[in-house]
Amino acid sequence: MPKHIVRLLILMVLFAAFAYGAKQYFTVGSYYSYGHYRGNAVADIASDKPKFKGSASCAPCHAEQSTEWSSGVHNSAELGKVVKCEVCHGAGGERDVKGPFEPAPTGRDHPDHLKLAIPTDTAKLCTLCHEQMAGRPAQQKQIVVATHAGTLQCTTCHDPHSPRTIAGAVLATAPPGDPAAGKAMAAVCAGCHGAPAAAGPSLDGQREAYLADAIRAYKAGLRANPIMLAMVQNLSDANIRDLAAYYAGQSCRSAGNGETAAAAASEAAITANCVVCHGADGVSRQPLWPNLAGLSRNYLAEAVKSYRDGGRKNKSMSAMASGLTDINAADLAAYYSNISCR
Repeated sequence: MPKHIVRLLILMVLFAAFAYGAKQYFTVGSYYSYGHYRGNAVADIASDKPKFKGSASCAPCHAEQSTEWSSGVHNSAELGKVVKCEVCHGAGGERDVKGPFEPAPTGRDHPDHLKLAIPTDTAKLCTLCHEQMAGRPAQQKQIVVATHAGTLQCTTCHDPHSPRTIAGAVLATAPPGDPAAGKAMAAVCAGCHGAPAAAGPSLDGQREAYLADAIRAYKAGLRANPIMLAMVQNLSDANIRDLAAYYAGQSCRSAGNGETAAAAASEAAITANCVVCHGADGVSRQPLWPNLAGLSRNYLAEAVKSYRDGGRKNKSMSAMASGLTDINAADLAAYYSNISCR
């Protein structure tokens, strides 16, 4: 046999031996235990630190938010919706990887060395699941983003941990009030709220949940008005619900002064954000937002300026009113005051 053929065969044998040795050295021992799988992979992964720690790990430090979430629509196995904390806030733990096939049970951990994210662009986050699109399950709440809420963030209106609940919804689980009991108490309110042209706004036909929420705000000092504070400071929660139920059951009365020209001229002042909560016709879309149709012009203008200047404390309304001038407030008031509430 020629020498060059012998040398080539020896080289091939040496290469095969080297390849076999390399394969044996670099292949994990349990690789072929179950066909082309690494037999110990499951045990290795199970012994590793979990990246997601689970919603139960959030409860000790965030009891209020955890309670809201656990009883809300995002934790409803019956509806097939279980959106856990780490879906929105990020994983509670991290893994360190030393190298190929070498997971390590170390890594940063929340809350000691890892800070979880608090979403700021909730409109972008929530619409990942709730933007209306063909083929999405009908039982999953869907919205048309362009027309649903303008440029508002979802958390302006919705409780982030229980999205079906309107933010600040104090009457979500409260029992209804007694209109008859409320009527007896309402006599002392008639001086300011008994007629559309009275000093205060007409309360007849207003949203029950909104009225109760407003009375609580005066009582807690979130609306700065010494007269109202004196009137409501001794009311119990049952009294508040009764008053709200009474006024909500009355027929509304408009304070419009017939200035249709002024109303038409000021219609341009109504922005998309106003319509989202209060409607173009002045009728609110949610129980906690007031109907504005037919309320007195002076009251509406002063209310807008009070939200702007901090006399009334409401995150959503303060943001909406922050850029409005006195003229803007007057235009808004002219428009809504001259819409019939009927």
